[in-house]
Amino acid sequence: MRKTRNVLVPSAFPVLLACIAAVPDVVMADNYPVRPVRLIVPFSAGGSTDFNARAIHDKFSNLLGQQLVIDNRGGASGQIGTRIAKGSDPDGYTLVLHSVAFLTSPIIYDDAGYDPLKDFRMVALLSKIPTAISVHPSVPVKSVKELLALARSSPGKINYASSGVGTNSHLTGELFNVMGKVDLRAIQYKGGGPALAAVVSGEMKIGFSNITNTARLQEAGRLRALALSGLTRSSAMPNLPTVAEAGLPGFEMVAWHIIAAPAGTPDGVIKLLHGKFRATLEDTEVIKRFEKGGAEISTAAPPEIAAYMKTEQVKWRQVIKERNIQAR
Repeated sequence: MRKTRNVLVPSAFPVLLACIAAVPDVVMADNYPVRPVRLIVPFSAGGSTDFNARAIHDKFSNLLGQQLVIDNRGGASGQIGTRIAKGSDPDGYTLVLHSVAFLTSPIIYDDAGYDPLKDFRMVALLSKIPTAISVHPSVPVKSVKELLALARSSPGKINYASSGVGTNSHLTGELFNVMGKVDLRAIQYKGGGPALAAVVSGEMKIGFSNITNTARLQEAGRLRALALSGLTRSSAMPNLPTVAEAGLPGFEMVAWHIIAAPAGTPDGVIKLLHGKFRATLEDTEVIKRFEKGGAEISTAAPPEIAAYMKTEQVKWRQVIKERNIQAR
């Protein structure tokens, strides 16, 4: 009797290959995670990005069933830590927590070493936080209008502390220059913490810093906060006006904070991580931490975040071009 052979019909190959390709993703998601997950924060401790990491750490670790290890890798406006994340295995065990510099650094620097929309996958959008404009107590101004008047009286001679080229504080300062028609000079520091410390010490007269630390330092009498960069007031500093209502109508700069994974990270892992981050942000204690820090929590899905990043990239490219912001 002649033996028959099973012959695969050519049209069946795409279906078979699709099934085979899906297997590793499903298996990885089912087994993930089996060890601690590293969260790279590409800025020094003390800034708004670091605040986000600390705010979610405990609850997220509990929900994930593995420790979330926060790894501060500051320097080069976030590029050092971002490149480390990009070069990591796309297995869900290395993530990066970033802010606006994630998009602006590759526009400003030719050698940033990464493409934010090609080299990474969006996982979660944690929060949006306004920046506080503050001065050292020795500076004789108590409002945005008075600060503008002071800046106009000495064009190009008054400095402000920036946490790095293209970072939240730098962009807020440059937007203030554009809309206020003034010329404050940015002095770059290696992160939000050092920049804020420079204003507290009096080394710098003006700072554009995260609202959490600014509120605490104002209470201690070590800073004088003038306004916030969002369009609405914050529960963290309810008596502080926005820049828009204090003298520059339409002024808005809100620092968002996203979690991203290296390109190639499986869909199943992205979905699992997003679910854990979303559950973390729904926790009562976590919500209180963010509210105290003046942050607006977000639960946007990865596709929505990716679309938002594209819009933000266009916006900040225009600002950078207009202000001729360049790497130095």
